Amino acid sequence: MKIRSIILAGACCAVTALAAGCGNSGSSTSTAADSAATTGQSQQHAFEADHFAKGAIVGDVVTESCTLSGGTKTTCASVTVAGYPTSYAVGPFCPRTITTPASDAGIWFDGTGLYNLDGPFIENLATFYDDSEWKLYDSQGNVNVTDTKAAFAGAARPDVLPQYQNHCVEGRLAWLTDGKAIQTTAVIPLQPVKASSPSSAHPESGNFGISLDGVILAEAAPVDAILGAHTIAAFDDCGGHFNPVAGYHVHGVMGCGHLEGDATAGETQMLGYAMDGYPIHLPLKGAALAAAKLDECNGHSTAGEGYHYHANSAAKNAILPCLAGEYVSTGGQAGGPPDLAAAAAKLGITETRLTDAFGTTMPPDFAKAAKTLGITEAELKTALGVAG
Repeated sequence: MKIRSIILAGACCAVTALAAGCGNSGSSTSTAADSAATTGQSQQHAFEADHFAKGAIVGDVVTESCTLSGGTKTTCASVTVAGYPTSYAVGPFCPRTITTPASDAGIWFDGTGLYNLDGPFIENLATFYDDSEWKLYDSQGNVNVTDTKAAFAGAARPDVLPQYQNHCVEGRLAWLTDGKAIQTTAVIPLQPVKASSPSSAHPESGNFGISLDGVILAEAAPVDAILGAHTIAAFDDCGGHFNPVAGYHVHGVMGCGHLEGDATAGETQMLGYAMDGYPIHLPLKGAALAAAKLDECNGHSTAGEGYHYHANSAAKNAILPCLAGEYVSTGGQAGGPPDLAAAAAKLGITETRLTDAFGTTMPPDFAKAAKTLGITEAELKTALGVAG
Protein backbone atom coordinates (compact mmCIF):
# COMPACT_ATOMS: atom_id res chain seq x y z
CA MET A 1 0.00 0.00 0.00
CA LYS A 2 1.10 3.54 -0.69
CA ILE A 3 2.45 5.39 2.35
CA ARG A 4 2.73 9.15 2.63
CA SER A 5 4.19 11.31 5.36
CA ILE A 6 1.78 13.38 7.38
CA ILE A 7 3.93 16.37 6.46
CA LEU A 8 2.70 15.93 2.91
CA ALA A 9 0.45 18.95 2.62
CA GLY A 10 -3.24 19.38 3.38
CA ALA A 11 -5.95 16.95 2.41
CA CYS A 12 -7.65 18.98 -0.30
CA CYS A 13 -4.71 20.19 -2.45
CA ALA A 14 -3.71 18.68 -5.78
CA VAL A 15 0.06 19.04 -5.27
CA THR A 16 1.61 18.22 -1.91
CA ALA A 17 4.89 19.12 -0.27
CA LEU A 18 7.43 16.46 0.59
CA ALA A 19 9.25 16.66 3.88
CA ALA A 20 11.57 14.72 6.13
CA GLY A 21 10.96 12.84 9.38
CA CYS A 22 11.35 13.91 12.98
CA GLY A 23 14.70 14.08 14.76
CA ASN A 24 17.00 11.08 15.14
CA SER A 25 15.19 7.80 14.98
CA GLY A 26 15.59 5.40 17.85
CA SER A 27 15.56 1.66 17.46
CA SER A 28 12.87 0.79 19.96
CA THR A 29 9.27 -0.05 19.27
CA SER A 30 6.67 0.70 21.89
CA THR A 31 3.03 1.16 22.67
CA ALA A 32 4.39 4.26 24.32
CA ALA A 33 2.76 5.23 27.58
CA ASP A 34 5.79 4.38 29.70
CA SER A 35 6.62 7.94 30.73
CA ALA A 36 3.06 8.66 31.84
CA ALA A 37 3.51 6.60 34.99
CA THR A 38 6.43 8.75 36.12
CA THR A 39 4.48 12.00 35.77
CA GLY A 40 1.31 10.93 37.54
CA GLN A 41 -0.76 11.54 34.39
CA SER A 42 -3.39 9.08 33.24
CA GLN A 43 -2.16 6.72 30.54
CA GLN A 44 -4.82 8.06 28.20
CA HIS A 45 -3.00 11.37 28.43
CA ALA A 46 0.09 9.80 26.80
CA PHE A 47 0.20 8.26 23.35
CA GLU A 48 -0.78 4.61 23.64
CA ALA A 49 -1.15 2.27 20.67
CA ASP A 50 -3.48 -0.03 22.63
CA HIS A 51 -6.22 2.59 22.34
CA PHE A 52 -6.46 2.05 18.57
CA ALA A 53 -8.80 -0.37 16.82
CA LYS A 54 -7.35 -3.60 15.51
CA GLY A 55 -5.88 -2.93 12.07
CA ALA A 56 -5.87 0.86 12.47
CA ILE A 57 -2.06 0.93 12.85
CA VAL A 58 0.19 -0.58 10.19
CA GLY A 59 3.37 -2.16 11.52
CA ASP A 60 5.07 -1.18 14.76
CA VAL A 61 4.87 2.11 16.62
CA VAL A 62 8.47 3.36 16.74
CA THR A 63 9.76 5.76 19.39
CA GLU A 64 12.31 8.31 18.28
CA SER A 65 13.97 11.49 19.48
CA CYS A 66 12.31 14.64 18.17
CA THR A 67 12.28 18.41 18.57
CA LEU A 68 8.93 20.13 18.91
CA SER A 69 7.83 23.43 17.42
CA GLY A 70 8.67 25.34 20.61
CA GLY A 71 12.16 23.86 20.82
CA THR A 72 11.34 21.11 23.33
CA LYS A 73 13.53 18.04 22.82
CA THR A 74 11.57 14.94 23.68
CA THR A 75 10.49 11.50 22.48
CA CYS A 76 7.85 10.94 19.83
CA ALA A 77 5.86 8.03 18.47
CA SER A 78 6.06 7.43 14.74
CA VAL A 79 2.83 5.67 13.81
CA THR A 80 1.45 4.70 10.42
CA VAL A 81 -2.34 4.63 10.20
CA ALA A 82 -4.24 2.51 7.72
CA GLY A 83 -6.02 5.38 5.94
CA TYR A 84 -9.34 3.58 5.83
CA PRO A 85 -11.74 2.99 8.73
CA THR A 86 -11.48 -0.41 10.35
CA SER A 87 -14.83 -0.47 12.15
CA TYR A 88 -17.41 1.30 10.00
CA ALA A 89 -18.55 1.22 6.38
CA VAL A 90 -17.66 4.15 4.11
CA GLY A 91 -20.45 5.92 2.20
CA PRO A 92 -22.96 6.54 0.79
CA PHE A 93 -22.13 10.03 -0.50
CA CYS A 94 -24.14 11.67 -3.30
CA PRO A 95 -27.84 11.11 -3.97
CA ARG A 96 -28.60 9.74 -7.43
CA THR A 97 -31.84 11.59 -8.07
CA ILE A 98 -33.66 14.60 -6.67
CA THR A 99 -36.00 12.21 -4.85
CA THR A 100 -33.30 10.11 -3.14
CA PRO A 101 -34.03 9.94 0.62
CA ALA A 102 -31.51 10.86 3.31
CA SER A 103 -31.05 7.18 4.18
CA ASP A 104 -29.45 6.58 0.77
CA ALA A 105 -27.09 9.56 0.74
CA GLY A 106 -24.51 11.29 2.91
CA ILE A 107 -24.32 14.70 4.54
CA TRP A 108 -23.00 18.18 3.82
CA PHE A 109 -21.68 20.82 6.23
CA ASP A 110 -20.36 24.25 5.37
CA GLY A 111 -19.33 25.90 8.64
CA THR A 112 -22.85 27.16 9.25
CA GLY A 113 -24.99 24.05 9.37
CA LEU A 114 -25.19 20.28 8.95
CA TYR A 115 -27.56 19.03 6.26
CA ASN A 116 -28.85 15.73 4.94
CA LEU A 117 -27.51 15.50 1.40
CA ASP A 118 -30.71 14.03 0.02
CA GLY A 119 -32.28 14.63 -3.36
CA PRO A 120 -34.50 17.55 -2.26
CA PHE A 121 -31.43 19.35 -0.83
CA ILE A 122 -29.69 19.03 -4.21
CA GLU A 123 -32.83 20.19 -6.02
CA ASN A 124 -33.07 23.36 -3.93
CA LEU A 125 -29.41 24.45 -3.89
CA ALA A 126 -30.10 27.53 -6.02
CA THR A 127 -32.55 28.79 -3.41
CA PHE A 128 -30.50 27.61 -0.44
CA TYR A 129 -27.35 29.43 -1.56
CA ASP A 130 -29.23 32.22 -3.35
CA ASP A 131 -27.41 31.57 -6.63
CA SER A 132 -29.28 30.74 -9.83
CA GLU A 133 -26.22 29.04 -11.38
CA TRP A 134 -26.73 25.99 -9.18
CA LYS A 135 -28.23 23.00 -10.98
CA LEU A 136 -26.70 19.63 -10.15
CA TYR A 137 -29.34 17.56 -11.94
CA ASP A 138 -30.71 17.02 -15.45
CA SER A 139 -34.20 17.33 -16.89
CA GLN A 140 -35.00 13.79 -15.75
CA GLY A 141 -34.07 14.55 -12.14
CA ASN A 142 -30.81 12.58 -12.23
CA VAL A 143 -28.03 14.13 -10.14
CA ASN A 144 -24.70 14.90 -11.81
CA VAL A 145 -22.28 12.66 -9.88
CA THR A 146 -18.58 12.02 -10.44
CA ASP A 147 -19.14 8.37 -11.28
CA THR A 148 -15.83 7.63 -13.03
CA LYS A 149 -12.20 7.86 -11.96
CA ALA A 150 -11.57 10.61 -14.52
CA ALA A 151 -14.52 12.65 -13.27
CA PHE A 152 -13.37 12.24 -9.67
CA ALA A 153 -9.84 13.40 -10.58
CA GLY A 154 -11.23 16.37 -12.51
CA ALA A 155 -13.56 17.53 -9.75
CA ALA A 156 -11.72 16.70 -6.50
CA ARG A 157 -9.07 19.38 -7.03
CA PRO A 158 -8.66 23.09 -6.22
CA ASP A 159 -9.37 24.17 -9.81
CA VAL A 160 -12.36 22.05 -10.80
CA LEU A 161 -12.39 21.30 -14.52
CA PRO A 162 -15.27 23.14 -16.25
CA GLN A 163 -17.07 19.96 -17.31
CA TYR A 164 -17.33 18.84 -13.68
CA GLN A 165 -18.74 22.02 -12.24
CA ASN A 166 -22.34 21.65 -11.03
CA HIS A 167 -21.57 18.11 -9.87
CA CYS A 168 -21.87 16.23 -6.62
CA VAL A 169 -18.34 14.99 -6.01
CA GLU A 170 -17.62 11.57 -4.56
CA GLY A 171 -14.71 9.16 -4.71
CA ARG A 172 -14.08 5.47 -4.25
CA LEU A 173 -11.28 3.40 -2.81
CA ALA A 174 -10.87 1.73 -6.20
CA TRP A 175 -9.99 5.08 -7.80
CA LEU A 176 -7.00 5.74 -5.55
CA THR A 177 -3.50 4.77 -6.69
CA ASP A 178 -3.48 0.98 -7.15
CA GLY A 179 -6.98 0.92 -5.65
CA LYS A 180 -5.53 0.90 -2.13
CA ALA A 181 -5.91 3.08 0.96
CA ILE A 182 -3.34 5.82 1.43
CA GLN A 183 -1.47 5.07 4.62
CA THR A 184 -0.09 8.04 6.54
CA THR A 185 2.77 8.22 9.02
CA ALA A 186 2.25 10.69 11.87
CA VAL A 187 4.92 11.66 14.40
CA ILE A 188 3.31 12.56 17.73
CA PRO A 189 4.86 13.54 21.10
CA LEU A 190 4.52 10.80 23.69
CA GLN A 191 3.98 13.43 26.36
CA PRO A 192 2.17 16.59 25.20
CA VAL A 193 3.76 19.98 25.90
CA LYS A 194 1.66 23.16 26.07
CA ALA A 195 2.75 25.75 23.50
CA SER A 196 3.32 29.41 24.30
CA SER A 197 0.46 30.21 21.91
CA PRO A 198 -2.06 28.09 19.97
CA SER A 199 -1.76 27.18 16.28
CA SER A 200 -4.70 26.73 13.93
CA ALA A 201 -3.76 23.17 12.88
CA HIS A 202 -0.49 21.43 12.15
CA PRO A 203 1.07 24.16 9.96
CA GLU A 204 2.83 21.72 7.64
CA SER A 205 0.34 18.89 7.21
CA GLY A 206 -2.80 20.97 7.71
CA ASN A 207 -4.24 18.17 9.83
CA PHE A 208 -5.56 18.08 13.38
CA GLY A 209 -4.74 14.47 14.19
CA ILE A 210 -5.51 10.79 13.70
CA SER A 211 -8.52 8.76 14.75
CA LEU A 212 -8.41 5.53 16.73
CA ASP A 213 -9.95 3.97 13.63
CA GLY A 214 -6.85 4.74 11.54
CA VAL A 215 -8.10 7.79 9.63
CA ILE A 216 -6.71 11.32 9.28
CA LEU A 217 -8.63 14.04 11.13
CA ALA A 218 -8.19 16.77 8.55
CA GLU A 219 -8.32 20.55 8.59
CA ALA A 220 -11.49 22.33 7.50
CA ALA A 221 -12.73 21.45 4.03
CA PRO A 222 -12.20 24.35 1.56
CA VAL A 223 -15.90 25.12 1.39
CA ASP A 224 -15.54 28.47 -0.39
CA ALA A 225 -13.62 26.87 -3.26
CA ILE A 226 -16.02 23.94 -3.43
CA LEU A 227 -19.10 26.12 -3.54
CA GLY A 228 -17.40 28.58 -5.87
CA ALA A 229 -17.21 25.83 -8.49
CA HIS A 230 -20.88 24.96 -7.89
CA THR A 231 -19.93 21.56 -6.52
CA ILE A 232 -20.78 19.68 -3.35
CA ALA A 233 -17.93 17.53 -1.99
CA ALA A 234 -20.21 15.01 -0.34
CA PHE A 235 -19.37 13.55 3.08
CA ASP A 236 -20.65 10.21 4.29
CA ASP A 237 -22.61 10.00 7.53
CA CYS A 238 -19.31 9.76 9.41
CA GLY A 239 -18.05 13.13 8.12
CA GLY A 240 -15.46 11.69 5.74
CA HIS A 241 -14.82 11.63 2.01
CA PHE A 242 -12.15 10.83 -0.58
CA ASN A 243 -9.77 12.88 -2.64
CA PRO A 244 -6.95 11.62 -4.89
CA VAL A 245 -4.18 13.01 -2.64
CA ALA A 246 -5.28 12.06 0.86
CA GLY A 247 -7.62 9.17 0.17
CA TYR A 248 -10.35 8.83 2.78
CA HIS A 249 -10.17 11.43 5.55
CA VAL A 250 -12.55 13.07 8.03
CA HIS A 251 -13.54 16.74 8.23
CA GLY A 252 -16.28 16.47 10.85
CA VAL A 253 -16.75 14.23 13.88
CA MET A 254 -20.02 12.30 13.85
CA GLY A 255 -19.24 9.70 16.52
CA CYS A 256 -18.47 6.83 14.13
CA GLY A 257 -15.85 4.17 14.52
CA HIS A 258 -13.72 2.91 17.37
CA LEU A 259 -13.94 4.89 20.61
CA GLU A 260 -11.91 4.40 23.77
CA GLY A 261 -13.64 2.93 26.80
CA ASP A 262 -16.54 4.33 28.79
CA ALA A 263 -16.89 8.04 29.36
CA THR A 264 -16.70 9.33 32.92
CA ALA A 265 -19.44 11.55 34.34
CA GLY A 266 -19.73 14.77 32.35
CA GLU A 267 -17.28 13.50 29.75
CA THR A 268 -17.34 11.87 26.31
CA GLN A 269 -15.28 9.06 24.83
CA MET A 270 -11.89 9.52 23.25
CA LEU A 271 -11.83 9.29 19.43
CA GLY A 272 -8.21 10.03 18.52
CA TYR A 273 -5.00 11.96 19.12
CA ALA A 274 -4.20 15.48 18.04
CA MET A 275 -0.90 16.20 16.30
CA ASP A 276 0.40 17.73 19.54
CA GLY A 277 -0.26 14.48 21.41
CA TYR A 278 -3.32 15.54 23.41
CA PRO A 279 -6.34 13.19 23.20
CA ILE A 280 -9.43 14.30 21.27
CA HIS A 281 -12.83 13.35 22.67
CA LEU A 282 -16.30 13.43 21.15
CA PRO A 283 -18.19 16.75 21.28
CA LEU A 284 -19.91 17.88 24.44
CA LYS A 285 -23.50 19.09 24.33
CA GLY A 286 -25.91 21.10 26.42
CA ALA A 287 -25.28 21.32 30.14
CA ALA A 288 -22.09 19.23 29.90
CA LEU A 289 -20.63 21.67 27.39
CA ALA A 290 -21.49 24.67 29.55
CA ALA A 291 -20.02 23.05 32.66
CA ALA A 292 -16.78 22.05 30.94
CA LYS A 293 -15.61 25.66 30.39
CA LEU A 294 -13.52 24.73 27.39
CA ASP A 295 -10.63 26.99 26.40
CA GLU A 296 -10.08 28.59 22.99
CA CYS A 297 -8.91 25.27 21.53
CA ASN A 298 -11.86 23.31 22.96
CA GLY A 299 -9.64 21.85 25.66
CA HIS A 300 -9.87 21.42 29.42
CA SER A 301 -8.34 19.36 32.20
CA THR A 302 -10.09 16.78 34.36
CA ALA A 303 -8.78 14.66 37.20
CA GLY A 304 -9.23 11.43 35.29
CA GLU A 305 -8.07 12.48 31.83
CA GLY A 306 -5.68 15.40 32.25
CA TYR A 307 -5.80 17.99 29.47
CA HIS A 308 -7.73 16.91 26.37
CA TYR A 309 -9.83 18.36 23.56
CA HIS A 310 -13.47 18.00 22.64
CA ALA A 311 -14.22 18.04 18.93
CA ASN A 312 -16.54 20.64 17.49
CA SER A 313 -19.88 19.63 16.07
CA ALA A 314 -19.43 18.66 12.42
CA ALA A 315 -21.51 21.64 11.32
CA LYS A 316 -18.58 23.96 12.08
CA ASN A 317 -16.35 22.30 9.45
CA ALA A 318 -13.39 22.38 11.84
CA ILE A 319 -12.68 19.44 14.12
CA LEU A 320 -10.85 21.75 16.54
CA PRO A 321 -10.50 25.53 16.71
CA CYS A 322 -6.73 25.22 17.27
CA LEU A 323 -3.93 23.15 18.76
CA ALA A 324 -2.80 24.13 22.26
CA GLY A 325 0.39 22.06 22.31
CA GLU A 326 3.74 21.92 20.58
CA TYR A 327 3.88 19.67 17.54
CA VAL A 328 6.63 17.96 15.60
CA SER A 329 8.04 20.30 12.98
CA THR A 330 10.19 19.09 10.11
CA GLY A 331 11.19 22.55 9.01
CA GLY A 332 9.08 22.18 5.90
CA GLN A 333 6.84 24.83 4.44
CA ALA A 334 4.69 26.41 7.14
CA GLY A 335 1.11 27.24 6.39
CA GLY A 336 -0.01 24.00 4.76
CA PRO A 337 -0.09 23.22 1.03
CA PRO A 338 2.15 25.00 -1.49
CA ASP A 339 0.83 28.28 -2.87
CA LEU A 340 0.30 27.15 -6.45
CA ALA A 341 -0.57 30.62 -7.73
CA ALA A 342 2.62 32.08 -6.25
CA ALA A 343 4.71 29.19 -7.58
CA ALA A 344 3.23 29.62 -11.06
CA ALA A 345 4.00 33.34 -10.95
CA LYS A 346 7.62 32.63 -10.00
CA LEU A 347 7.90 30.27 -12.95
CA GLY A 348 6.16 32.65 -15.34
CA ILE A 349 3.38 30.23 -16.20
CA THR A 350 -0.32 29.89 -15.42
CA GLU A 351 -1.54 27.99 -12.39
CA THR A 352 -3.50 25.69 -14.70
CA ARG A 353 -0.36 24.82 -16.63
CA LEU A 354 1.42 24.04 -13.36
CA THR A 355 -1.30 21.72 -12.03
CA ASP A 356 -1.76 20.06 -15.44
CA ALA A 357 1.97 19.23 -15.47
CA PHE A 358 1.48 17.12 -12.35
CA GLY A 359 -1.75 15.52 -13.53
CA THR A 360 -3.44 13.22 -11.02
CA THR A 361 -0.52 10.88 -10.30
CA MET A 362 0.17 10.49 -6.58
CA PRO A 363 2.65 10.92 -5.08
CA PRO A 364 3.61 13.89 -7.29
CA ASP A 365 6.26 13.09 -9.92
CA PHE A 366 8.40 16.24 -9.75
CA ALA A 367 10.90 15.04 -12.35
CA LYS A 368 8.17 14.33 -14.91
CA ALA A 369 6.36 17.60 -14.17
CA ALA A 370 9.60 19.58 -14.50
CA LYS A 371 10.35 17.93 -17.85
CA THR A 372 6.83 18.78 -19.05
CA LEU A 373 7.38 22.42 -18.08
CA GLY A 374 10.87 22.56 -19.59
CA ILE A 375 12.62 23.40 -16.34
CA THR A 376 14.81 21.57 -13.86
CA GLU A 377 13.38 19.60 -10.97
CA ALA A 378 15.30 21.86 -8.58
CA GLU A 379 13.71 24.97 -10.09
CA LEU A 380 10.24 23.44 -9.73
CA LYS A 381 10.78 22.44 -6.10
CA THR A 382 12.22 25.83 -5.23
CA ALA A 383 9.18 27.60 -6.68
CA LEU A 384 6.86 25.34 -4.69
CA GLY A 385 8.88 25.65 -1.49
CA VAL A 386 9.41 21.89 -1.40
CA ALA A 387 12.48 20.47 0.31
CA GLY A 388 14.70 17.80 -1.18
